[in-house]
Amino acid sequence: MRLFIMGASGGVGRCLIEQALARGHAVTAQSRSGNGLQPEPGLRVVIGQPTDAAFLERAIARHDAVVICVGTGDRGPTTLFSDVTASVLQAMQATGVRRLVAVTGVGAGDSRGHGGWLYNRVIFPLFTRNRYRDKDRQEAMIRLSATDWTIVRPAPFARKATGRAPEIFTTIPAGLQLRAITRPEVADFILTCLEQDGFLHQTPFIGHR
Repeated sequence: MRLFIMGASGGVGRCLIEQALARGHAVTAQSRSGNGLQPEPGLRVVIGQPTDAAFLERAIARHDAVVICVGTGDRGPTTLFSDVTASVLQAMQATGVRRLVAVTGVGAGDSRGHGGWLYNRVIFPLFTRNRYRDKDRQEAMIRLSATDWTIVRPAPFARKATGRAPEIFTTIPAGLQLRAITRPEVADFILTCLEQDGFLHQTPFIGHR
């Protein structure tokens, strides 16, 4: 597959590049600054703004799938995620690319309140709630699009793997708490979705209890 990765210099993006190349895929990595990304066999790096629809139209053409894993460290109100998504959807429509995977997270839609006590009571209200207001807008735009979409909602990120496979939920049971997942686990899940055409028009919530 030929993959176009948005936000490729971030944590999930870098894991995705590494695993995609190891699995024989060709990757184009979008970054605003490059941030240490270097071209190598199978990897092309393009520098440009993720909200620039004209840039994206040129860059996305002739790819099989787009993955949005753009992030921000800002705590204040933002429209980054919905602005990026609007530009990506415009570029995909113009180029005929249909497969889209977007990474949002616990806190979007009905996953809110399912990230464990620390995330629900401390991290979300103090650090990420404004991002998730916009990620809700992002998800709504994707759901209304004509793309073959999957929205991946990871649990809070952890550094250390448990050694067990993450659990996957397309509907969230009352009381469920997924407290952790590693970025490599998220990257593996994304690639498996793309390789198997899995979870089309679904919002899998993934992680460990």
